Amino acid sequence: MLKVTRRIEAELRERMRQEWDTTLPRFDVMSALHRNGEGMKMSDLSGVLRVSNGNVTGIVDRLVADGLVERRSVEGDRRAMRVVLTEKGRVLFDDMAGVHERWVDELLSPIGAQGLATVYSRLGRIAETTGEDS
Repeated sequence: MLKVTRRIEAELRERMRQEWDTTLPRFDVMSALHRNGEGMKMSDLSGVLRVSNGNVTGIVDRLVADGLVERRSVEGDRRAMRVVLTEKGRVLFDDMAGVHERWVDELLSPIGAQGLATVYSRLGRIAETTGEDS
């Protein structure tokens, strides 16, 4: 299972690089920000992505430089910053997300809808028994 997951991830990484000259981690950050329209504090973002604050900071720095996200002050907390997608970032992410979804569908198509439902259900059971969110 891990081998197949890594192959799919490698294929998605390569397609992201070729199509948009971007990385999967940048896409993941933009995705998390898209789901949280009001933006996220850096610490919350690293928690959702399950990576270190340092990793998130580097990715966010590059996204800021590209005009795709911006940092905003958090009212009542002078040290905290909230990261939000810019309009340019939202437009690009919407385009990327649609294409990414089609790629994932294509890569998973050999097992079909019923097979995918079965895999999802069984992995959900494993997640429940290990205490992980699905």
